[in-house]
Amino acid sequence: MRTIMHVDMDAFFAAVEVLDHPEYAGKPLIIGGYKDSPRGVVSTCSYEARKYGVRSAMPLSRAALLCPHGIFIPGRMHRYQEVSEQVHSIFPEFSPVVEPLSIDEAFLDMTGCEHFYSSLEEMGLRLKQRIKEKTGLTASVGIAPNKFLAKLASDFRKPDGLFVLRPHEVQDFLGDLPVSKLWGVGKKSEALLNAHGLYYIRDILPHSLSSLQEKLGTALGAQVYNLARGIDDRPVLPMREVQSIGHEITFPEDQESFAFLRQQLAKMSEKVGWRLRQQGLFARTVSIKVRFGDFKTITRSHTLDSSFNDDDTIFQEALHLLEQVKLRPVRLLGVAVSSLSEGAQLSLFGSEASPSSRITEVMDAINKKFSRGAITKGRTLLGEQEESRQ
Repeated sequence: MRTIMHVDMDAFFAAVEVLDHPEYAGKPLIIGGYKDSPRGVVSTCSYEARKYGVRSAMPLSRAALLCPHGIFIPGRMHRYQEVSEQVHSIFPEFSPVVEPLSIDEAFLDMTGCEHFYSSLEEMGLRLKQRIKEKTGLTASVGIAPNKFLAKLASDFRKPDGLFVLRPHEVQDFLGDLPVSKLWGVGKKSEALLNAHGLYYIRDILPHSLSSLQEKLGTALGAQVYNLARGIDDRPVLPMREVQSIGHEITFPEDQESFAFLRQQLAKMSEKVGWRLRQQGLFARTVSIKVRFGDFKTITRSHTLDSSFNDDDTIFQEALHLLEQVKLRPVRLLGVAVSSLSEGAQLSLFGSEASPSSRITEVMDAINKKFSRGAITKGRTLLGEQEESRQ
C-alpha cells in the first residue's frame, strides 16, 4: 500500500504578498488587479477576503462589490515563481518521487520512507516546519493511501492544516462529502449526478458499476464508482523533462504602443533567460506569442544554428519576430525558448565567452546575492514606468 503526501501552500500569492508587506496581514487582500480594472479577474485572495464571498476567477468588479474595503493589487508572478522554486526545492529532501502539480502544490510518494519518522503525523509536521523555516509561509499537508485521498486530506483542515487519513477511516471520511469533491466532477457532471439522486458520496455506494455506467457513461461511471470507494491507482509521476521555458503577460488594457511592447519583451526575455540559466539549460529556438484584442492569437519562432542562454539573444530574436508582425491592439504578449539542452554548442571560432555572456554572469551574481531584479538593463525601465501608470 502506498503512502502519498499532498502539499498545498495556503492562499499562496496572498501569503507571499503578506510576507513582503506585513501591513497586509489580517486584511482582505485581493490579487489580480486594481479595484477599477474593467476586465480583470481575481487570481487569489486572502482568507479574510474569502469570508466576504470573494473567490478565484471572479471578476474584480464583482469582488469590489462584495468587499469594497478590500486591498486590491496586481500580481507579481516573478516573485511568486521565486518563492515557488524555494518551496519545490525542499521536496526532494523528503522523497525522490515528486510530482509538481502547480506553482503551489505537489504530490510526494513517501512509500518506504515512513520508517524515518515516528509517525505519519510527524512526517507531515517535519515537512511543514521545513517550508516555514525556509520561506516563512504555511502549507497544508494531507497524507493518505492514494493521490485522490491525499488531496482531499490536505484541504480538510486548511489553512496550516495537517490531516492523516488511514485506510480504515476512508469510508467514514468520504460518506458525507458532496459528489463535487470527487476528482474530475465539475458543474456539469455534478448536475448529472444530482439528476440521478446522487448528492453525497454515500449515495453512490449502493449502485453497481454497470448501473452507474449506464446512467453516467462508461468513463464517468467507472471513475465515480472507484473514487466513491477511495480507489485511485494512479502513481505519483516525477516531473517530466522540460520542453520549453516561457513567460507571458496579459495587459489590463489593449496596447498599441510598439515602444511599450518592446519594453515588455525585454522584461520577459530577462525572466526567461534567468530561468534557463538557473536550470543549467541552453536553447536554440525563440518564440513569441501575440494575442490581439479580438482574441486572435498568433505565434512566430526562429531556430538558431548554435545554442544560447543569455538575455540579449533571447530579446533580439524575439524583437525581430515581433517586428515582422502586423500589429494592432495587443491583449497578450509572450516569449518562450525551446530546443533545450544541458550544454552549449561550441562556436567554430573558439569557446571564449562573449561580452554578452560575461555581462550576464555578472548580473546573475548580483541578482543572486540581493534579489532577482536588483540589476537590470535600461531597455526594461520604460516598461516598468509605463506599467506603473496602468
